[in-house]
Amino acid sequence: MKLAAAFTLLAMSLTAANNVHEFTLNSIDGKPAPLSAYKGKVLLMVNVASQCGYTPQYTGLESLYRKYKDKGLVVVGFPANNFGAQEPGSDAEIKQFCSRKYDVTFPMYSKISVKGPDAAPLYQFLQEKGGAVKWNFTKFLVDANGNVVKKFDSGVAPESPELIGEIEKALKK
Repeated sequence: MKLAAAFTLLAMSLTAANNVHEFTLNSIDGKPAPLSAYKGKVLLMVNVASQCGYTPQYTGLESLYRKYKDKGLVVVGFPANNFGAQEPGSDAEIKQFCSRKYDVTFPMYSKISVKGPDAAPLYQFLQEKGGAVKWNFTKFLVDANGNVVKKFDSGVAPESPELIGEIEKALKK
């Protein structure tokens, strides 16, 4: 009975969420990290994987972060193992891989599910507002108020003019 009540409360909280700032997840170091810390920042939220054909996008994501962070952009990575089991490692292994191979300095969160019945509430919210996640490295652009602006599928590279244009537009608002 308690489990059913918990699921009911979870479902109610999902429908009640107004923006991404209402969610708290664990950082890759296992500490609670509320997304409310990013109020006033534009976010590029990305489900990442270390053994994917799109994994080299870490380079472009880090470049975007370094170029625009002082203007208010935060790239946020969410490791997920939903597609082709391409993120099998532990949080510690993922953190080491990202740091060593791609010099990632943008915030990374603990591995979550981004699709299906066990999808993290944040990703249920993102997909409700922006569309389904079809593969690794799907990008959700979120404005400074925590609202989903646009979703970019995996094939849209971080350095693409389309994505950079939308980021720059969001940073000006």
